[in-house]
Amino acid sequence: MKRILVTGGAGFIGSHLCERLLNDGNDVICLDNFLTGSKKNVEHLIDNKYFELVRHDVIMPFYAEVDEIYNLACPASPVHYQVNPIKTIKTSVMGAINMLGLAKRTGAKILQASTSEVYGNPKVHPQPETYWGNVNPLGSRSSYDEGKRCAESLFMSYYHQNKVKIKIARIFNTYGPKMRLNDGRVVSNFIIQALRNQPLTVYGDGTQTRCFQYVSDLIDGLVKLMNTDDLCVGPINLGNTQEFTVRELAEKIIALTHSRSTIVNEDLPEDDPVQRKPDIRLAQKMLGWNALISLDEGLNETIQYYRTKIDPSEYIFEAN
Repeated sequence: MKRILVTGGAGFIGSHLCERLLNDGNDVICLDNFLTGSKKNVEHLIDNKYFELVRHDVIMPFYAEVDEIYNLACPASPVHYQVNPIKTIKTSVMGAINMLGLAKRTGAKILQASTSEVYGNPKVHPQPETYWGNVNPLGSRSSYDEGKRCAESLFMSYYHQNKVKIKIARIFNTYGPKMRLNDGRVVSNFIIQALRNQPLTVYGDGTQTRCFQYVSDLIDGLVKLMNTDDLCVGPINLGNTQEFTVRELAEKIIALTHSRSTIVNEDLPEDDPVQRKPDIRLAQKMLGWNALISLDEGLNETIQYYRTKIDPSEYIFEAN
């Protein structure tokens, strides 16, 4: 049994990871300040004697004896990370420093949950790990993008200078149950609008592309990466390679929810990527990993989750 610390463990991805690690027979400490995470995501784990929930902000040092650390703490949706960009940068940078210090002291292996946002609005398609990116360091998304890029730099510096055992995962668009109703990302926005029979808001003309990864695939990739030997450091892309336009996603969700929603277009936000698709050949080679869940399968699971979170009076059309 390993003692594993998960920062941001009450968030969307973190809560799924805590479940997986407990099911694998580990002792789990879930650390969260509940800025965007929720106790409801992990309340079913509270009675497990191998689970511990701690309210703590990673910008402050944390002390514990652990074998592994998954550093997931940081708001991930533009709606949330743009509200307090200074806090976002502090979480990424100071949080990385504090968790790397803990890993150095305890000899723990530590995984950084980085992001495809480090590629910015890419000029290379699909994006391999060797691509340096095209990021606006002064734009509205920079607090998140540059915070994550700095965190990767810190991880590599601790690896080279202090021999800390690190892993870096670059996570592409992920969706699934436990995303907040006000998460603000495209999948949750579209599903909620469709269930409520409201117009689906597509920014720009909807031809921008994304690849959507179901959360269970991501969790499997994170665990596989953590369990590799010390020579497999990363960064490693984790994402689904099936590419869809945003308009195709909107139309698919309208069909799956049997909604009468229409599609409306609004201005594209600043620095919104035109194309995003992971090159996952490194994950296939090093981890033996592929994203297995199709978009239809994952969306159906996510839609059913949101049906339990929205008052039935707020929508009209049930799935057949």
